[in-house]
Amino acid sequence: MNIDLPVLAPSILAADFSKLGEQIHECLDSGITWIHCDIMDGHFVPNISYGPSIVKSVRGIAPDAFLDVHLMIENPDFYIEDFADAGADLISVHYEACPHLHRTLQNISQNGCMTGVVINPATGVDAIKPVLPIVDLVLVMSVNPGFGGQAFIESSYQKIEQLRKIKIEEELNFLIEIDGGVSLKNIDKLAKSGTEILVAGSSVFKTDDIPARIKELTDKAEKGHVKLI
Repeated sequence: MNIDLPVLAPSILAADFSKLGEQIHECLDSGITWIHCDIMDGHFVPNISYGPSIVKSVRGIAPDAFLDVHLMIENPDFYIEDFADAGADLISVHYEACPHLHRTLQNISQNGCMTGVVINPATGVDAIKPVLPIVDLVLVMSVNPGFGGQAFIESSYQKIEQLRKIKIEEELNFLIEIDGGVSLKNIDKLAKSGTEILVAGSSVFKTDDIPARIKELTDKAEKGHVKLI
């Protein structure tokens, strides 16, 4: 898959669901190609968001967009097929929620989706080293998952830089994504650190002018982005 990096991936968790179609179209018309879908179950994280039906609706609204589905749920294997059928292109699962992570990643792949592994702020990169050769994406949570609008955790930069180093030295192909607290204040530094997919929720949707904000964020990310050698 050819991807123009860096990628800004708006998270619809922060959207106004009474205007979801309208706001997604604003994103698409502003050049957005990735849409991030945060799935929460009220067990793995202290919040409930939405399920496969909303992902299916987003697929209908944006048939050509890349749907990046992030499962913040217990027992993700029970739901992978449902989200794949709903239109997910990539499904990410938490290291902390998967006692048999390798098998869960195989399940995602067998359902026709790209694979992603996620680590919480308290989990180090070393924990996922065994699966780095087989995943398509690593998502670093830069806030504690469960709610939007939280402050960025500064130690996330070290994880991004560590992943970038591993990716180069071991000649691996996973994409590096970050989710949580991404804003105009840090998006250029994140891109410079090696982040390739930048998830932004509140900083995109909690503004009066979504297209203008997307342009600001994209411009800063592109200026900061450093290609891997």
